[in-house]
Amino acid sequence: MYLKIHPQNPESRNLDRVVECLKNGGVVIYPTDTVYGIGCDIYNSRAVERIAKIKGLDPRKTNFSFICYDLSHLSDFTKPIDTALYRIMKKALPGPFTFILKANKNVPKLFEGKKKTVGIRVPDNSIIRAVVKHLGNPVLTTSLHSEDQLSGYITDPEIINDKFGNLVDVVIDGGYGNNRPSTIIDCSNGEMKIIRRGIGDVDEIV
Repeated sequence: MYLKIHPQNPESRNLDRVVECLKNGGVVIYPTDTVYGIGCDIYNSRAVERIAKIKGLDPRKTNFSFICYDLSHLSDFTKPIDTALYRIMKKALPGPFTFILKANKNVPKLFEGKKKTVGIRVPDNSIIRAVVKHLGNPVLTTSLHSEDQLSGYITDPEIINDKFGNLVDVVIDGGYGNNRPSTIIDCSNGEMKIIRRGIGDVDEIV
């Protein structure tokens, strides 16, 4: 299903269709504040395996991230963080950053891997945040990468639908995406280590 959703004022009826899809184990492609992502309900292992197959990944060896609505439920999935890091995250999010933190026992085993960490993402995008809020729990997210694109990422949702529409349940058209991903910061060992430089400017949050 190809679904156009207003980027600033997402229509409730369309959000309901996406949420229902996720609750039923569906896989969805959606816009973020960086590149388009592909994701599912974090508690549906079959949907996670579908995404891993689409991307040619081993779900137990891949560092997926969670999209959260905000930081209010951070402690539900991560071990306690210090005040200084929380302030940095609060300043950075919503925004184009992914923070890798130590996972707690509430994170589904499929995501923990050997490092026992989880990536936390709160994109500055009204559509996917509204979906997460209505769903009631985070959505697994991974960037929608295309090897046959010079930039590595497809920005046009219509082209995304042509290429991936038959592999997923919903493709959300929320306008053109960016061609640069989020900045990934590993904070799991007590210090901030930049794993990938993307759109997010670290100098602006520290």
